[in-house]
Amino acid sequence: AGFVSSLYYTRFGGEYWILNIMTTSLTFIGPFSLIAGSLNFIAYSYGSSSTVPFMTIFILLLIWGLVTFPLTVLGGISGKHIAEKYPFTFQIPSRVRPRELRKKVPWYASSYFQITFAGFLPFSAIYMELFFIFASVWNQKLYTLYGILSLAFILLILVTGMITIALIYFQLNAEDHQWWWRSYLCGSSIGGFIFAYSFYYFMFKSEMFGFMQIAFYFGYSLAISYVAALILGTVGFFSTFSFVQYIYSNSKLA
Repeated sequence: AGFVSSLYYTRFGGEYWILNIMTTSLTFIGPFSLIAGSLNFIAYSYGSSSTVPFMTIFILLLIWGLVTFPLTVLGGISGKHIAEKYPFTFQIPSRVRPRELRKKVPWYASSYFQITFAGFLPFSAIYMELFFIFASVWNQKLYTLYGILSLAFILLILVTGMITIALIYFQLNAEDHQWWWRSYLCGSSIGGFIFAYSFYYFMFKSEMFGFMQIAFYFGYSLAISYVAALILGTVGFFSTFSFVQYIYSNSKLA
């Protein structure tokens, strides 16, 4: 993560590479630790056997501090040096002068529509499998369709990449070249749909009660949604990056 993050950050002209490495190190472990720590405190308050011992938490933090974090920093430094040695080389010949971004864009090119719509289609591709996964985890029902689950995951990756590319194409046609963060947000928006689905499942499909059980349900659902957002946001960015690099490196404008 540190290598890839620093590589592309530097190639995109970023200057605060140390801050980028620190952000990369904490992007996953920070929110996940906050959620896990809060749930563990609740379990400890109720005297539950699901409480994680303090020594186990200390060992996990020690592993992160002595292994994961140094490797992320090392990868970040390596990525920065490689990016400086091998920067982006494709250029677009053009006589058109740079222009300001258009303040008014078509509704289908607005960021709100694109980010929302980009998460809806991938979510619809995994809706049924998501129900069986929730039922297996929270209602103790046996799940055996792992082959279909693998196909659904592959379909999710493909749909996320293609819908993000299509929406960013509309954005570029609207003369808005700042596609990088929107491509990531378009891919990661499915995390919001997954978390919203957890409310639907809780209200209509589950029989949970009690503060501790509800807290664990929504805490783990939030963590899963966040992880899905990180993964699919990355898919959306790299899919769009490959598309943009291809179309502009083969541009015949002069």
